[in-house]
Amino acid sequence: MNAESKRSFDVAVIGGGPAGMGAATVAAECGLSVVLLDDNPGLGGQIWRGESGSSKHTQASHWFDRVGRSSVEWILEARVFQVGKGHLSAESPDTVHQIAYSHLILATGARERFLPFPGWTLPNVLGAGALHSLIKSGLPVEGKRIVIAGTGPLLLAVAAYAREKGAQVACIAEQTTGAKFACFGLSVLLVPEELEEVWQLAWQLQAVPHWKNCWPVAALGKERLEAVRLSHHGRIREIASDYLACGFHLVPSLELAQFIGCAIQDGYVAVDENQQTCIPGVYCAGEPTGIGGFELALVEGQIAGFAAANRKDLARKLWRRRDAGLRHVRALRRAFELRDELRNMPQEDTLVCRCEDVPFGLLRAHQSWQSAKLHSRCGMGPCQGRVCGAAAEFLFGWSNSSVRPPLFPVRCSSLAEMPVETIPEIHEGGSK
Repeated sequence: MNAESKRSFDVAVIGGGPAGMGAATVAAECGLSVVLLDDNPGLGGQIWRGESGSSKHTQASHWFDRVGRSSVEWILEARVFQVGKGHLSAESPDTVHQIAYSHLILATGARERFLPFPGWTLPNVLGAGALHSLIKSGLPVEGKRIVIAGTGPLLLAVAAYAREKGAQVACIAEQTTGAKFACFGLSVLLVPEELEEVWQLAWQLQAVPHWKNCWPVAALGKERLEAVRLSHHGRIREIASDYLACGFHLVPSLELAQFIGCAIQDGYVAVDENQQTCIPGVYCAGEPTGIGGFELALVEGQIAGFAAANRKDLARKLWRRRDAGLRHVRALRRAFELRDELRNMPQEDTLVCRCEDVPFGLLRAHQSWQSAKLHSRCGMGPCQGRVCGAAAEFLFGWSNSSVRPPLFPVRCSSLAEMPVETIPEIHEGGSK
């Protein structure tokens, strides 16, 4: 049986990325007892993975140092699988953590949306953010030809990092139009803190073809990726490639927020000016409230941490910075909105749910996510719809709002150690 840890804190923060680090740190600096839980082996989330210690990123260094000097208690490699009123359960490799809290801050981040096309399940076809993380973890890419495709500024950051590690970036295939991309570039000029990063990326990528109106239509190869077929201004290009990294926006991780009953508006957690959800004492910050990058996530996290500590005077001082970040988010959405042509990428036999081998043609016969799930097992595999659900939302306009416990696969022994009073009742459509 697992060892069990029972603790009580003023504030529990779920998620160790920039938003969670900011929230936990300022709450602890205000005198509260704070626990920060994350399912990764280190803090920083995806954006600052591996940045602790000798970081080149000034912001990352500052916040790693600051949280390290604070009284925040970290629990890493701990996946929260149950949240109730004032209590949560998290499973780590050898322990089940039972945490009681007075305030909860959700900073659960986001994941990549991967849109299916012929060959997308071949080895070495992966998400843009996933490639970034793998290279940071030691994947050797020196001399490898890489095509980076999809949409948004993340593609540029991944391309620059891959080149820094010796990769040959064959091209960046950006699905948006040149005009929209130019408008976004002008909007960045109004955000002074991002100018240095933009100029640095432009310098690093000056030799890399950056094609607009371009997206993948097929990944080619027998046992692994050998070439990528792209549509560029309506013409087909074929490029030899060792890796294809795709990213079609980020999708907020809403499972925990939905599970405890937070209101969802336009696909994101609805919060007030202090990042509080519709549930008193429950706050949300970062990507679940709107995809806006680490700068906005940091500000929102600090607002949530100050509000949880009842220092709303300090939270209010950050509102203007948050509002400026939100304007930048709106510019991002306008510039990189997914075009309708991308819905034509999959063919009838292209797998959409790769866990359960469900093809696009079979799903087209259904009118909802629930119907597709019942008749085809789409979304019932190990990822529980976290990959195919986001794809189906874009391809068919389906919504998946049903969240049931446990939120993630856990050991039966971990479930057995949950306090009886925290076990939720199951009702139609989710837990209550």
